[in-house]
Amino acid sequence: MRNTTKITAAVLVTGALTLGLSACGSDKGDAKAKASDPLVVAATPVPHAEVLNYIKDNLAKKEGLNLEVKEFTDYVQPNNATEDGSVDANYFQTVPYLEDFNKKNGTHLKSVAVVHLEPLGLYSEKFKKIDELKKGGTIALPNDADNESRALRFLASTGVIGLKKGSEATATPQDIAKNPKDLQFKEVEAAQTPRSLQDVDGAVINGNYAIGADLNPAKDALALESTKGNAYNNVLAVKEGNENDPRVKKLAKLLTSPEVKKFIEDKYKGSVLPSF
Repeated sequence: MRNTTKITAAVLVTGALTLGLSACGSDKGDAKAKASDPLVVAATPVPHAEVLNYIKDNLAKKEGLNLEVKEFTDYVQPNNATEDGSVDANYFQTVPYLEDFNKKNGTHLKSVAVVHLEPLGLYSEKFKKIDELKKGGTIALPNDADNESRALRFLASTGVIGLKKGSEATATPQDIAKNPKDLQFKEVEAAQTPRSLQDVDGAVINGNYAIGADLNPAKDALALESTKGNAYNNVLAVKEGNENDPRVKKLAKLLTSPEVKKFIEDKYKGSVLPSF
C-alpha cells in the first residue's frame, strides 16, 4: 500500500522458535512444526495470493517448501487466524496497519519480510481528472484507522483538502482544516470501496482492492500515491515467536527473490511495485 508520513519500516525480529501450532492450526498443542509440514499462509486474493501461488507453482518445490495459500477478502480475519494459529503466517498488510491492529486487538504479530508496495489511489466513475470534482461531492474512505488517516494524508498531498497541523499520523475527517470544495466523506470497509464508486463522486481505494475490481491504478486513478520514501510496504507477517520457523524463512527468501520481482513487474506493470 504515496506521499505519506514516514513510519518506521518493518523490523526483523530474532527469537526462539516456539511454534505452538501445526501447519493447519493449533490442535497439536506445543508440538514444533516440521520443515516438511505445510506452511499455511493467509492472503487477500490480489496481488498477494497471486504472488504466493506463483511461488507455490514455480519455486516452492525446489526450495523444499510445502506451501498452502488460504484466501481472505478482508483485513481482519487473516490477522486473527495468524494469532490463534489457524494459519502460520499472512501476507496482505502494511506495517502501520499491523502495528495499529496489534495495539487495538492485543495481538502479537511481527513482520518478517518487506515485499511490495501498492499505491493508494483516488478513483471515480464520474470524473476523469481530480480538478473536475464538484463542490459538495462525496468521497468514500476506508474506515479502519490506519487506512483512513493514510487516505486523508494522500488527499491532502493532492491539494483537495488540508489537515490540521500535527494531526497527520492519526487524521480523521474531523481533522480537515481546509476543504475548498466542501467535500463530504463516507467511511466504508476498505474491501467495499470499489463497490461504493457507483454511489459517490470518488473513492480512495487500496491498491489490492483496486486491482481486484479490474481497476488499473497506473491508468485509472485520478491521483496516485508517490512511491518515493513510502513506508506503506506490504509484508509477510507471523505471530511473535515464529520468526525463525525454517518454513517461514524459506518463504521470506522466495518472496524477495529475483524471480518474484520479475513476476510482479511483468504481471502488474507498475500497479504493484517490488520493494526489495
